[in-house]
Amino acid sequence: MTIRIGNAPCSWGVEFASDPRNPPWRSVLKDCADAGYTGIELGPVGFMPEDPAVLAEALDDHGLALIGGVVFRAFHDPDQWDDVLDGAVRTCKALVAHGAQHLVLIDSISARRAPTAGRAADAEQMDAAEWAAFRDRIAHVARMGAEEYGLTVGIHAHAAGFMDFEPELERLLDEIPEDILKICFDTGHHSYAGFDPVAFMRKHIGRISYMHFKDIDPVVKADAIAKSTGFYEACGQGIFCNLGQGDVDFPAVRQILLDHGFEGWCTVEQDCDPTLDVSPIKDARANREYLQSIGF
Repeated sequence: MTIRIGNAPCSWGVEFASDPRNPPWRSVLKDCADAGYTGIELGPVGFMPEDPAVLAEALDDHGLALIGGVVFRAFHDPDQWDDVLDGAVRTCKALVAHGAQHLVLIDSISARRAPTAGRAADAEQMDAAEWAAFRDRIAHVARMGAEEYGLTVGIHAHAAGFMDFEPELERLLDEIPEDILKICFDTGHHSYAGFDPVAFMRKHIGRISYMHFKDIDPVVKADAIAKSTGFYEACGQGIFCNLGQGDVDFPAVRQILLDHGFEGWCTVEQDCDPTLDVSPIKDARANREYLQSIGF
């Protein structure tokens, strides 16, 4: 089994390319390498330079591979389709330019879903026509990424979006062919949604192409769900704690990957609010040390 461990700009609080609070992209690369990682995700397209020569030189300077990139946009909103396609095409081009493999699709946070993050029974559902159009938009981008750009495309469930809970994730997997859509499995978001990440992995490991490692503080999670706390507010409260300190069973996660011969990247993502009293590089080091301690 060959597993490589990377990190992502969201661990430094980078969620949107235009956010003035973002740290400098070069400092994120340096911190990532200094903390012991050998790869990094692109982050929201536009955060890092879209000139391949500039980014390639910086990645090389820090001994980092580019792992993949995320299209975190409103697949649920037909009026945002042009924005989704813009993000998808630019991300695909950036990944191909640097030999990265993983295109991750995430339906962004919806005002209709945000109050019921973590509460599947109370969440608003799409009607049949809306679901079909939503599914087809995801399938369109998945097919583009797989067939036009040669990427491995994974769907990623995310709190407060319309692809959040296990039943809707499994429904999507049933309706879109595996050859164009695999799973980027996020341990923390699955727990946030109220489901067992280890059980899901055991059931679907054959379709998981890429892993995001997150842990969840169960006390913060329970409070956030009870109070319908917004996703970013929950991040600021520390819902994504350091790996090994929450409710995700990472030794079991490792064993499943080992048993099934998983090879490739597992990327640490610890979404945080960089304006608060946090130390992304300290957390990144602690997370790398924890993973090493359990055999990653």
